[in-house]
Amino acid sequence: MTPSSGTKVVMYTTSWCPYCARARQLLEERGIELEEIDVDATPAARAEMMSRSGRSSVPQIFIGETHVGGCDDLLDLDARGGLDKLLQTGVTDDE
Repeated sequence: MTPSSGTKVVMYTTSWCPYCARARQLLEERGIELEEIDVDATPAARAEMMSRSGRSSVPQIFIGETHVGGCDDLLDLDARGGLDKLLQTGVTDDE
């Protein structure tokens, strides 16, 4: 599935995080292209992630301007059917 035009998927990660790997796996299984930002490799990226999300743990996932949250949040959104809608429309039922 390709996100609607303009819907960019960004995931803040570390190379060693198993939750990052699980979130990446789900998105890749769906054929979703994502931009990964390694917060260990780019120190300023961690501050950016914390500013955008209010959280310090990884992964932190953004689809368009929507902050999905971490891996568990992504899995929950998918289980409720909201991931496909968010990718297609840029909004969730929560909005």
